[in-house]
Amino acid sequence: MMFDYSVFIRNFDTRKETINRKNMSRFSKFVALLMATLCAVSVSARELNILPQPTSVTIEAEGDYMVTAKSRIVAAEGLCNPAERFAEDMMRHFGAKRPMQISKRGKGITLNTDSTLHAEGYTMTISKEGINIVGGSEAGVYYALQTLRQIVVTNNGLVPYGVIKDEPTFSYRGAHLDVCRHFMSVEEVKEYIDILAAHKLNRLHWHLTDDQGWRIEIKAYPELTEKGSIRKETLIGHGHEPKWWDGTPHGGFYTQEEIKEVVKYAEERYIVIIPEIEMPGHAQAALHAYPWLGCQEQEVDVWTMWGVTPEVLCAGKESTYTFLENVLSEVVELFPSELIHIGGDECPKDRWKVCEHCQAKMKSEGLENEEQLQGYLVTRIEKFLNTKGRRIIGWDEILEGGVTPSSTVMAWRGAKIGAYAAEHGHEVVMAPLPICYFDFYQTESREGEGLRIGGHINFEKVYSWDPLEGISEEARKNIIGVQCNLWSEYLKDIKMVEGQLLPRLGALCEVQWANDRRDESTIRRKMESMRKFYDANGWNYAPYYFEGRK
Repeated sequence: MMFDYSVFIRNFDTRKETINRKNMSRFSKFVALLMATLCAVSVSARELNILPQPTSVTIEAEGDYMVTAKSRIVAAEGLCNPAERFAEDMMRHFGAKRPMQISKRGKGITLNTDSTLHAEGYTMTISKEGINIVGGSEAGVYYALQTLRQIVVTNNGLVPYGVIKDEPTFSYRGAHLDVCRHFMSVEEVKEYIDILAAHKLNRLHWHLTDDQGWRIEIKAYPELTEKGSIRKETLIGHGHEPKWWDGTPHGGFYTQEEIKEVVKYAEERYIVIIPEIEMPGHAQAALHAYPWLGCQEQEVDVWTMWGVTPEVLCAGKESTYTFLENVLSEVVELFPSELIHIGGDECPKDRWKVCEHCQAKMKSEGLENEEQLQGYLVTRIEKFLNTKGRRIIGWDEILEGGVTPSSTVMAWRGAKIGAYAAEHGHEVVMAPLPICYFDFYQTESREGEGLRIGGHINFEKVYSWDPLEGISEEARKNIIGVQCNLWSEYLKDIKMVEGQLLPRLGALCEVQWANDRRDESTIRRKMESMRKFYDANGWNYAPYYFEGRK
């Protein structure tokens, strides 16, 4: 509602002669208070609660542009993809029969690029003429449209006149998804990608192989999925008694065609998928399919427990390296990502210590211990992937083996390890325990949360974390990004995954995109707005933050 102050004052002037001086003073104070209140309401109604926080937001005192299902998108050459994605999102939001019209000329929501801007940055100008978006690239335009989508959904289609300028803090803004402990369908993975895109993330770390299941088709080794994708039962408790298993086989895998479909879907949303093929530990599913990959070549089942098994790939036999190179040769054909994740974490060396092949390899390569043997394996795989034009990324244990500075380190055992890697010239993705482990409980009481892996990380802890704290200015340039990890031991379906991810991803995306401009005084208002956005998209989210539980 617009309030005409001039009419109010004119009406007041015609009556003021009848008011005595004392009452006049009181009435003047009342008018001043009323006008201040109305102004405050006007400003509040025009406040934009955008998440993550843009670099700058300037809103004019009045005037709104209305976006409807009939709005037109005017896209410059090369910008059809972001235009189409936005049109599809708006069609679903408005319940329209067809997406918005996309044309090369006219008025409406205009899309252009300017290479002088940050590649993922943008400027959005809203006026009575329309909405003009200029991005530093296709991705920048896409992120601007995600901002616009948020405003449209949460503000009933009204976009206040003004200017929004934005660009991200970190180039790598990631989330991890474990489909080994519990398999997720192609459509479920796509829904996960949709959530990441809406929060302006640009990396999906897809954990595809582990002890509890091998999830990617490798044509050279068909039994990896024929046998290695199915476990006999699943641990459903924290104990190790028979009553804690469900007695039901669990399996599933992605064909190479399905992998291509998901990769394309992510690319259309400017998300790079980084596949993880675990080695040399967390490989019991592969050992079940091909026992000759192990030191003792004994028969083992796909593991039905969580944690760390002593059954690992033999690092002493050349057949192991042939296997890994053949697998990775197929993987790089499916994933365009420059980075390929090779795991490298939690590898017990018990089998290697008594393996004649491993001990012979250590002797022939002049290695002093089994830790150096793992380093030999990782370095050899790194060199192989380099011949394919790729680089490795691995959990921070890869530092122990002498990998080259060209490898990227994912710091999970603590921020100090990330700082150490950055100081020694490695690109680093910060994903440390416990702050980035979204499989942890979200409240201290755990009431109503169901069974989870353990730990406790609430929204506030995620939001207050600074991934650059304690890191020298020189080393900070090597911290390329931040990632949350979502392990699925106790997450049986996508809705459970979403409930662990949201709303904490709202906190993390501000760390990733707007680390230098976070404001604790505004985050709750922004999250109340995002709650409407989550509801509108049908995404599941945990209620604890909104209820004030910690």
